[in-house]
Amino acid sequence: MHKNRNFTFAEAINDALKISMKKDRKMLCYGLGVTDPKGVFGTTLNLEKNFGSKRVFDIPTSENAMTGVAIGAALNGVKSVVTHQRLDFFLLAMDQLVNSAAKWYYMFGSKKSVPITIRLIIGRGWGQGPTHSQNLHSWFSHIPGLKVVMPTFADDAKGLLLSSIADPNPVIFLEHRWLHNVHSKFKKGNYKIKIGKAKICKKGSDITIISMSYLTLEALAAAEFLFKKFKIKAEVIDLRTIKPLDWKTILRSVEKTKRLLVLDTGFTTGSVAGEIIAKISINKFKKLKAAPARLAMPDVPEPTSFALTKNFHVSAKDIIKKVLVILNIKSKKKLQYLSLTKYHDQPGDWFKGPF
Repeated sequence: MHKNRNFTFAEAINDALKISMKKDRKMLCYGLGVTDPKGVFGTTLNLEKNFGSKRVFDIPTSENAMTGVAIGAALNGVKSVVTHQRLDFFLLAMDQLVNSAAKWYYMFGSKKSVPITIRLIIGRGWGQGPTHSQNLHSWFSHIPGLKVVMPTFADDAKGLLLSSIADPNPVIFLEHRWLHNVHSKFKKGNYKIKIGKAKICKKGSDITIISMSYLTLEALAAAEFLFKKFKIKAEVIDLRTIKPLDWKTILRSVEKTKRLLVLDTGFTTGSVAGEIIAKISINKFKKLKAAPARLAMPDVPEPTSFALTKNFHVSAKDIIKKVLVILNIKSKKKLQYLSLTKYHDQPGDWFKGPF
């Protein structure tokens, strides 16, 4: 275990890629910006130097073609980690993903699989607007044959990326660009975290808050405030994996707290949050003390304007207010301590742009 300092999410991704490329000497790592001086938020720095330009390389902006190359290579025993600077660019390759990669294992009697990992950078704010801020994890999770991974912390990012690369079938690996510079600990060596296992970040008994990716940080901030000002003990669960979902952990927590709030970085309609609430309502309705609730993005494209995005995304403040409604607590006096986060359009002063 690293004991002297925490490491960033980006460093964890970089470490996982190095470990995987050392272990598998045929593995490829390519995509837009992979060999750029900034290395996709630092996640691919020095890979070309360490493993050579035949295994680590940039490519033209041909998303459909680069995905087809990865599928063809995988069918011939060569794994690839394909990186896209933005999820939005990858939409040009959906036919390759859905009709080829995701279906191959099923269509050919489980005798041939497509082991590729597709890294997609997601995010919000900074004037990116409608076509560069989309969180489409629920869309990918709808496709049979795909696994969808969405970590929050450095240790999970490393362990889950190593598991994704080792998986015999295609994995969509989603990284929120507001997380790449967030520090937390991760272990040395080739350790894996099971795909499909959620993480209880904070234990509690009054309400279950289920979150994903960057919203887990907002959920933890909300949980801290709720306990400090109201003595509410919220249990915070980071999904880590969107497909498959860890129903065992989710159901066990809701049975304990009997209240549920689900957060989602994507649009409200058709959301993962809605799927979780549906299953809980069907299977645990009699256990609930209050109606389950969700907080997700509105069903409109994200604005480009700095002003219009100010109250557009789910924040710790929104979570706190919703929890108080679920618990039927009215206390305007204590909410005077509640202020908006310092940043709404960028994660911090360190953030200098989406590249």
